[in-house]
Amino acid sequence: MTSHQLQFLFIDIALVLAAARGLGHLAARAGQPAVIGEIIAGVLLGPTLLGGPLSETLLPAEVRPVLAGMASLGVALFMFAVGLDIDGATLRGNGRVTAAAAVGSSAVPFLLGIGLAFVLMRGHESADPAAFVVFIGLSVSVTAFPVLARILTDRGLNRTAVGGIALATAAVVDLVAWAALAGVNASVGAGDGHWLVLLVLPYLLVMLFAVRPLLRRYLAPGGGAKPFTPLRFAVVLTGALLSAAATEAMGMHHIFGAFLFGLLLPREGTRALREDLHERTGHLTGLLLPVYFVVAGSQVDLGGIGLPGLAELALIMLVAVGGKFGGTYLAARSQRLPHGSAATLASLMNTRGLTELVILGVGLKLGLLDGSLYSMLVVMAVVTTMMTGPLLTRFQPGTPAPRDRVATPAGSV
Repeated sequence: MTSHQLQFLFIDIALVLAAARGLGHLAARAGQPAVIGEIIAGVLLGPTLLGGPLSETLLPAEVRPVLAGMASLGVALFMFAVGLDIDGATLRGNGRVTAAAAVGSSAVPFLLGIGLAFVLMRGHESADPAAFVVFIGLSVSVTAFPVLARILTDRGLNRTAVGGIALATAAVVDLVAWAALAGVNASVGAGDGHWLVLLVLPYLLVMLFAVRPLLRRYLAPGGGAKPFTPLRFAVVLTGALLSAAATEAMGMHHIFGAFLFGLLLPREGTRALREDLHERTGHLTGLLLPVYFVVAGSQVDLGGIGLPGLAELALIMLVAVGGKFGGTYLAARSQRLPHGSAATLASLMNTRGLTELVILGVGLKLGLLDGSLYSMLVVMAVVTTMMTGPLLTRFQPGTPAPRDRVATPAGSV
């Protein structure tokens, strides 16, 4: 890079951090997750507010590839932390209620999303119509597991029965969603190297039966965790990045490899170790994720949506909220969960956060979404996440509002 480009890179990173942290703080003061303010900061630095020429001046074309690389690293670490968060013990808990809620929270919005996709196809071109239909169903079905976990902790619901059900349900829903998204990515994103996708199965076998036992012996020999030294942190981080590179090389997205590596880390006797790992990766993502918000926000342009676009946005919101809230609520009530608990669970499952942005980024990269539809789905992600706090206050009166926290993978995002 030239000296001029390097100057702009440093200025842009400083601008990104200041805007993201400032608006994130304001969002937290308003009782919202900090990620809401950070996403809005990214959108405001894009063409929606500043216009194309000014946005391109602040974020020049020669600097954007570097910012995009930083953003990709940040989202890979975020997905690693998401995989690290999911615990098999959580998935096994709460029995029939969790199973019913997971079906209601995924199947109902997914089916409604398929119908929505056929409506949206009339006005939006897509690289693969069949994959587009499945992708829209997924985009309205996802729940942001990390932000849900933070909301539960901040509102004191993490030790309640409904909190346990929500965590287990969100974990199941997200696992299914990531697996389905991996299938969509494999069918569309491999280009001329479709055969490379066949390597995914042996790769999974190697990770499960070779890498996982090695990690267990290295990090928790005899069922007890070793102290988490800088060397062990470097080994884990190296493994996560190599796994991300491997799935990217196979024609998958790098997020799947990072997510899988976090999922495979040993759970037994390693709680303190995983908390330490979360804290360390949190420092990295605290720097890199705001860059991701800006890279994602720079592709959002709400200025040219017009009345037809507003009608489509209203329909997207109706399907996303109605399908997610209604499906979860009816499934919970079918298992005789009380009205208040069922409504609380439905409110929590409607949270989307950064997880939705990651999925939308994959869709944009694959050519399944055009610019206007991507912009509307980003708005849906922000609004549904903002709804969670007021809905919880309505159905769980007396719970405290979220505290002002710095964004981490398991935190505000």
